[in-house]
Amino acid sequence: MKKILFGITGLTIGGAERVLVDLVNKLYNDYDITIFTIYSKGELEKELNPNIKLKSLYNKSYKELSKIGQKIFAPLKVLIFKNMIYKKYIKENYDVEIAFLEGPITRLFSVKNENVKKIVWIHNDISKVFGNGFKSKLKKNLDKKIYSKYDELVFVSKDNLDRFNKVYLDNKNINKKVIYNYIDKERILQKSCENVDFLFDDNSINFISVARLVEQKGIDRLIKVHKRLIESGYMHNFYIIGDGPEKEKLEKLIKENDVGKTFHLLGQKENPYPYMKQADYFCLLSRFEGYGMVLEEAKILNKPIIITNTAAREAVENYDNKVILENTEDGIYNGLKDIIETENRKKENIDKEFEENKNDKKIEKNNYDNSNIIRKVKELIGE
Repeated sequence: MKKILFGITGLTIGGAERVLVDLVNKLYNDYDITIFTIYSKGELEKELNPNIKLKSLYNKSYKELSKIGQKIFAPLKVLIFKNMIYKKYIKENYDVEIAFLEGPITRLFSVKNENVKKIVWIHNDISKVFGNGFKSKLKKNLDKKIYSKYDELVFVSKDNLDRFNKVYLDNKNINKKVIYNYIDKERILQKSCENVDFLFDDNSINFISVARLVEQKGIDRLIKVHKRLIESGYMHNFYIIGDGPEKEKLEKLIKENDVGKTFHLLGQKENPYPYMKQADYFCLLSRFEGYGMVLEEAKILNKPIIITNTAAREAVENYDNKVILENTEDGIYNGLKDIIETENRKKENIDKEFEENKNDKKIEKNNYDNSNIIRKVKELIGE
C-alpha cells in the first residue's frame, strides 16, 4: 500500500481544508495516509477517519499562536528553516508528498527528496492571492522557484491554471492538470437537516454567505453596498458565517454604518448547511476566487446563487439558478437592487417555484461526478 503524505496549513474550517478531509476519508482504504499541518487543533481534525495519521509542526492552533505573538514568525520559520524542519518532522519513506495549499506548506514540501513524487494543489488565483505590493512580488519570485521543484501541479479550475501560466510564463514544462474539488454530497444533505436554534426574518429577503473574514472575500465592500441599499429603501438582511483576521474591522464598519440590525456576522459554524438551506439566496461576492467549493455546497442544497465575476463563475457554469454580477461596488449594488425589486414583486411565486424544483434529479445534475474526480486523483497518485 502506497504511503501518501498530505500537507496543509491547518485543518480549520475552510474550503480547501474541507476538501482535503472529505478526500482522504474517501481514499484511506486504498492508501496509507498521513496529514501534516503547520498548526494543530483545527476543528476538522475530529472528522478524519481514525485510520488517517495526523502530525503537526506546532502543538498550538493559529489562534493560540496569535495570542502569544507568534503568528508572524511561524511562516517565516518555515521559510528560513524549511530544510531542517523537513528533515526533522516530515522526511520518511513516503511514496508521494502532496502540498494541498498555497503558501508555507508548499514551500516546505518543495524540499528535495529522492524517489518521492512531489505534487502541489493550487486552490486560488495565484495572480491575486498575495496582493500587489512589494511583499507580493517577493513571494511570487520566491514561489516561481518553489513550483519548479514539483513533479505535478494540480489546479481546481481552468481559470486558475490560465492565470498561473500568465504569472509564471517560463514554467511551461511542468506537468499541470485541472482536477475539480471532491465533495461529499450525502454529508451535506444530511447535515443540512440538523436542527439549529436560529430563524431568519420571514418578513425580509435573506442573503447568506459562508466565507473567511479576509479582504479577498470583500465583506467590507458588501457592508457599504448593503448600507446604500437600505438607505435607498431596499430592505433586506445579510448574514455572514465565518471568522478571520478582519472580524474586528468589519464589526467596526457595521457599527459606523449603523446597519447592525440588518447585517449580521454569525461567526464560525461547524455546520453552516441548515443556515444556507433556510436563506433565500446564497452569495459569494468576492474580489477574487479560486473555484469556490462552497458554491458546490449551495448547488447541492439547490439554492439560488449570486456571485461576482471571478473564477467562481466556472463553478456555476452549468447551473441555471445563478446571477453573476459585475465585480465592482456599483455592480453589486445594481445587481442586488434588481434582485430585491424582483423578490418584492414576485416573492410568493418564486418561493413556490423553488419548492417545486427541489428534487433529487436536479440536485444530481448540478453535482460533481465524484467517481470521476476520485479516478483522476488515483491516477495522479498512482495505485
